[in-house]
Amino acid sequence: MTMFQLLAAGLASMLITLFLGPKFIQFLKRNEFGQEVREEGPRAHLETKQGIPTLGGLLILTGIAIPFLILGDWGVGGFLVLFAAVASAAIGFADDLAKIRKKRSLGLRARDKLGLQLGIAVVLGLLAVRYGGVEETLVFPMSDFALHLGVFYYLLIFLVVAGTSNAVNLTDGLDGLAAGAVAVTMLTYTGIAFITNQTDLGVISACVVGACVGFLWFNSFPAEVFMGDTGSLALGGAIAAMAVLTKTEILLLVIGAIFVAEAVSVIIQVFSYRSLGRRVFLMTPVHHHFELMDWSETKIIMRFWIVGAIFAATGFTLFYLYAGR
Repeated sequence: MTMFQLLAAGLASMLITLFLGPKFIQFLKRNEFGQEVREEGPRAHLETKQGIPTLGGLLILTGIAIPFLILGDWGVGGFLVLFAAVASAAIGFADDLAKIRKKRSLGLRARDKLGLQLGIAVVLGLLAVRYGGVEETLVFPMSDFALHLGVFYYLLIFLVVAGTSNAVNLTDGLDGLAAGAVAVTMLTYTGIAFITNQTDLGVISACVVGACVGFLWFNSFPAEVFMGDTGSLALGGAIAAMAVLTKTEILLLVIGAIFVAEAVSVIIQVFSYRSLGRRVFLMTPVHHHFELMDWSETKIIMRFWIVGAIFAATGFTLFYLYAGR
């Protein structure tokens, strides 16, 4: 794998997304595929974000798939990442359509989503173990210790897939926040794939980076289009698959720290309110907490990106120091 191959993949994905973006947004507007803002969120969102075209995840997926199919080596690993992204996108698409049709922010039931994500995790795990050379172990960073999990490894994959997908979904609450954070995370995985010479993983992760950067042209504040659950679940699925195939399930907690923080803030808020009757944050996910502290949307986004980049760089450094021994 050459650096040129990765750069070409990322650049092609970005250009395809940029080229198709305007027509795609016009299509969404004509067909009234608008965002339904949840009533529990900040009141300002009802005025500024309600009705903005959603389903932008389809644009991201197109930007990822075309260059990968042309420039990739068609290895098992790359197709498993694409499978996780597309299958997760299908769940998100059904969720987005339900919201659009019902004209409310509630789509599929949580248990239905989790059941479908369990199916994705099982298929991903079985194919990764049988054809992708992945062992049923949990690898601990910076050590030679690997815990053999056997059949429980598939439970771990489910936790990674469901946890990451839903965490990215929670992060997608401000213009460009999730797309930028995913780009940073997948850039890290591009580096990990490069130094371990996993060509297909490097190409598809570079494609995700490029597609996210291209999408940010239209999704940055003030957004012209949202990725919707179609995009957030797809990108979360891609990250999860990369973690499984590079055996960095634990290290993902560092590389994707922004997503972890968003999900943990919700868990803490729910637990605190139900057990103590008090809220720890003004509103969750935690980016809404800063909104209610009168931080501007762009300040929150930029600072979250910066913190995310710091943690992603830390995760890559930990991986590199041990892999390069």
